Amino acid sequence: MDAAEAVKTLLSPSATHDPVPAYAALRKYGPVLPVADGYYFVSGYAAVDGILRDAAMETYDIKRLDSRWDDWRDNKALELFADSMLRSNPPDHTRMRRLAAGVFTARRVGTLRAVIEEQVAEALDGLDGTADLMSELCYPLPIGVITALLGVPAEDRGQFRRLAEALTAVLEVRWTPEDEAKAHEAAVELEDYFIHLVAQKQREPGDDLTTALAKGGELSGRELLGNLMLLLVAGFETTTNLLGNGIVLLLDHGATPPQSCVEEILRFDSPVQLTERYATHAVQIGNVQIEEGAELVLLLGAANRDPERFEKADEFWPERPNNTPLSFGAGAHYCLGAPLARLEAQIALPALFRRFPELRLTGKPVRRPRMNLRGWDALPVTLGTPEHSVD
Repeated sequence: MDAAEAVKTLLSPSATHDPVPAYAALRKYGPVLPVADGYYFVSGYAAVDGILRDAAMETYDIKRLDSRWDDWRDNKALELFADSMLRSNPPDHTRMRRLAAGVFTARRVGTLRAVIEEQVAEALDGLDGTADLMSELCYPLPIGVITALLGVPAEDRGQFRRLAEALTAVLEVRWTPEDEAKAHEAAVELEDYFIHLVAQKQREPGDDLTTALAKGGELSGRELLGNLMLLLVAGFETTTNLLGNGIVLLLDHGATPPQSCVEEILRFDSPVQLTERYATHAVQIGNVQIEEGAELVLLLGAANRDPERFEKADEFWPERPNNTPLSFGAGAHYCLGAPLARLEAQIALPALFRRFPELRLTGKPVRRPRMNLRGWDALPVTLGTPEHSVD
């Protein structure tokens, strides 16, 4: 595969392909590859890490949306993401991030350990014979945890998988008009939900993130809704894919999951494969001169397989030493929910394999048709004879 074919593969509307051969092909041309005027693919670990930490590199924000599309605010999904931390730069990003970090604390996350353990035990107790682990564990657990953190009533959880699957299509490299329409409809529904939830929390405050973010008026109305949507979707989409990818990897390699395997799962089959940045001024990266205003597609999945950074980079090594994947990003936009996602996987994966030591796949897992948010749509398994306890 040459560079042109690799780029075409990664930009393909279908993401059911394996991107690793394309990543390897790109790497032959260096850590930074010019793809078109003002457009670059970055695949080297050091280059991606440096760009993520560079304050001169900005994310895809409102001013860039305005420069490309006159009517982008007609799509509610694009609008809500644009009003969130994900699509903002300083000073707005700094302000929103500081407020969210102030309530998304290690103490608050730590208090969820018991909630996670209880929900894992409940999910495993409900399994018998055969199961689709995506539907019966990998989605319900993260949804249950993030909704508990946000103060969303348990009876409302069932709608969020459908809404998030539609909404996150606009985070892909490419999407269809049908994807765009479904994302808009899902965002309208989610916005309406959070408007009512915020009003309820203002009447009856609780010890939850929605109450904490809504009080004080530090966020505008649109920022509040955008960030609540982001926390909900990011709070379970990435973790869902981490769990599903991890189960398949561990079964494929016959590995017993120690807690430390989570970093290797993140590295080997990253739930998020790419992000983007824009250069605010000309900069040299390696031997490539990047012009002001250039768009850089940062291939996190490729960086995590860079042999310059990782020994035996294409081998799955559950207890790999010195393992620092870029799956949650780096720098100012490093994922706030990373500790929570790790905690869920560190609890759920060992518990699953302890409870069902004979667990095996019964059919070919079905990949979601996404390139960026990489995961499985279905994960059919035979459970075998269970142990009596997850303890």
